[in-house]
Amino acid sequence: MSHSRALLLRIFPRSTLTSPAVRGSPFSTTSPAFVNRGDPIPHLDLVEGSPGNKVNLAKELKGKGLIIGVPAAFSPACSASHIPGYMNSPALKSAGQVFVVSINDAFVMKAWGAVLDPSNKSGIRFLGDPDAKFTEALDLSFESAAIFGNNRSKRYALVVEDGKVKEAYVEPDNTGVDGIENLPVSPIDDLRVSAAEKVLK
Repeated sequence: MSHSRALLLRIFPRSTLTSPAVRGSPFSTTSPAFVNRGDPIPHLDLVEGSPGNKVNLAKELKGKGLIIGVPAAFSPACSASHIPGYMNSPALKSAGQVFVVSINDAFVMKAWGAVLDPSNKSGIRFLGDPDAKFTEALDLSFESAAIFGNNRSKRYALVVEDGKVKEAYVEPDNTGVDGIENLPVSPIDDLRVSAAEKVLK
């Protein structure tokens, strides 16, 4: 068992994940009105490491880059397969600068990055969008209060070139995860469009 999967099973016990009360998709499905090819990256600040360390991706991404959006740091599918899939992909090195963005605070994102990539071998940077303004500007937020307590980001990947979206891969059901009960086993199976092997070409 991998370190990340063992950690997830401590955070999300298998009995909790397989409870009949949470079978099926707990997330709503919204109409596909979101960021498109050619859209500029919003000129809005995200945070990295601490609340005072601002990162503006519209300024940061001048060449090739990739923005990976996830519903929540430390959530099962994000931690077990989605982000590790990018970290372990041989094609990552040709993607340019890579950022993971979630509607979480800077400290949570820093801690999550330290768990997934302790030595930062991948070069992926973990950014928080605590007020959700960046996510909302891309029209990539969805109502998920029943699960996460507030609105969260759809699961997506944006291929960026010269400050504009070149390709957008957005999960049609917001998260790409149909059943929480399957997450410790094979969460990547339900990622329809945003998995690394479908984005990094």
